[in-house]
Amino acid sequence: MPGRQSRFTFLAKLLAALLLIGAADWLCTDFRIGSWLGGLALAWIVVLAIVRPATRRGSAVAALAAAACFALVMIDQPSLLAWALFWTALSVATLLPRTAGFDDAWRWAVRLAAHGVTGPLSPLFDLPRLFRSRPHRGRLTARALAAMLGLPIAMSLLFVALFASANPLIARTFESVQLPSIGEMTFWLFALAIVWPSLRPRTSATRIAQMLPEAEVNLPGASLPSVLISLLLFNAVFAIQNGLDIVFLWSGAPLPDGVTLADYAHRGAYPLIATALLAGVFVLVTMKPGSATAASTAIRRLVVLWVAQNLLLVASSALRTCDYIAVYMLTAWRIAAIAWMGLVALGLVLICWRMLRGKSARWLINGNALAAALMLAVSTVVDLDAVAAKWNVNHARESGGAGVPLDLCQLNRMGSSALLPLIELEHEPLTPAFRDRVRSVREQVLTGQAYWTADGLAGRQADWRRWTWRDARRLSDAQAALGPRPPASLPLKQGENRACDGSIVEAPVVETPAPPPAPLTNGAAS
Repeated sequence: MPGRQSRFTFLAKLLAALLLIGAADWLCTDFRIGSWLGGLALAWIVVLAIVRPATRRGSAVAALAAAACFALVMIDQPSLLAWALFWTALSVATLLPRTAGFDDAWRWAVRLAAHGVTGPLSPLFDLPRLFRSRPHRGRLTARALAAMLGLPIAMSLLFVALFASANPLIARTFESVQLPSIGEMTFWLFALAIVWPSLRPRTSATRIAQMLPEAEVNLPGASLPSVLISLLLFNAVFAIQNGLDIVFLWSGAPLPDGVTLADYAHRGAYPLIATALLAGVFVLVTMKPGSATAASTAIRRLVVLWVAQNLLLVASSALRTCDYIAVYMLTAWRIAAIAWMGLVALGLVLICWRMLRGKSARWLINGNALAAALMLAVSTVVDLDAVAAKWNVNHARESGGAGVPLDLCQLNRMGSSALLPLIELEHEPLTPAFRDRVRSVREQVLTGQAYWTADGLAGRQADWRRWTWRDARRLSDAQAALGPRPPASLPLKQGENRACDGSIVEAPVVETPAPPPAPLTNGAAS
């Protein structure tokens, strides 16, 4: 009975995988991605919960719920980050029934990496299972069934081929049958390599974490005197850097000749973050709970002072980035950089708290991993490009702000995320020439050939496979703001084109090569 139940479960998983692959093949035509991806992700979760009852118990339910949240995010607006987080949550739900629970983030990072590496090969390992099962109470196995049907099917195919060569009607029928292309079969194999590991994960993905040591790192030569001297020197060096930042960056004192504020702000943003990370690693490996260095009162005070200086360093890096944004506009990547600096600051605080309260390395890793996961989850819900476009329009010099001149090419690259800010800008008191450029960019994003895609937002929403819920709301708001007859940009003359910033440029003149001379005929030669 257990063997029969196991075989039935295997066949049920195989049928579920084929259904998901068929749905993906029908939906993903020409790789047009829309809200259907989130619906397919929800169906995947339901299938997993049905064919693997263990995922409906314990902490796996929380992982499935997290995967469902990211599937809903993809229904609103699909993105690579949302898909990666969905796959991570689904894989955690898949592997949790084979583990003792959620121990620490770094072991789970290893498990997920092993699951991602070995998962695509799992169909190859499970394929022989169809032919290894022994007969149960007279039932046929797949091997016996193949042996029984092999001769009849082979001979029948031979007769059909002979009849096709003798009868043109049969031959024409076979010619109308289209076999799957290499691209379609490649997509099926790719989808199978993604879906099947969630239904039957490899045991090696969970066993590898059992061989990992605890997340503690020893630094050679880190004795109590060397750590004390190191912290004294580090605090002195950091005090000089922070003092310069306070004088020139925070208070606005004039810089020496040859050094501009933009250069001072831009060059130091990321190196200072690397310095803070290096400081955090040093504290992490030298101040382990129970060690002699962690028990020293002088060292603990120096560490707290040094962490405070590192927090000031991170704040200075964030201020440098904000000054750079004021000069060169805001982008999604710069928002992500500021968020990353916040994570670094939080990590330093957690490292200091771990030292003061004697927390384990597992507590520290899980705390940082949770903070990073929450930040990434928020990034899938918030359209960072739309936030950046709104900020740039509100602070642009053309719309009455104190910022730099607006880069319309950058707004064009943001695509539909910049549509509503462009419409708001269009209603501002602008010069006629600049208003015409704004209208041109708005037309490219909404209905024309935009900078980054072959058609505008309206064209993509008309295709149900590329339709997304977020863009549907955005298109509705744009149509309401523009009215039934939106104003159009100036018509182009012959030989003119629009650049990415909406400006009118002359089209390059393509010289037609002169035709080759006609060959001499025999009559002309004579």
